[in-house]
Amino acid sequence: MVVIENDIEYIKVFMEYESDDMPMVYFYEVDLNDERFAIREIEVFVNRTVKLNDDLYYDVIEACPIPTVDELNARIWGEGFYATIISKEEFDKIWITEIYNGSLTAV
Repeated sequence: MVVIENDIEYIKVFMEYESDDMPMVYFYEVDLNDERFAIREIEVFVNRTVKLNDDLYYDVIEACPIPTVDELNARIWGEGFYATIISKEEFDKIWITEIYNGSLTAV
């Protein structure tokens, strides 16, 4: 069980493969006190390139909060998602090293 610290939640979201230029895995640092808006995001592509984003809402027309793990897994936001809660340490390790050696698929 992952403990949520300081009202921050860390989520890993696996996506079904669409194309080489679309991320396969997303990591979100979610502020539970700010309507579930992301603080930081990590994207991992099929070639294992890691992209860091600390301003997810820059240049967007409409900002949307990050859905809960339960909402994503219930397919409320569409097919092709599988989400899980992760630890701050797992998120920070990838953020600091820009390396992800984990699975690219949920199965």
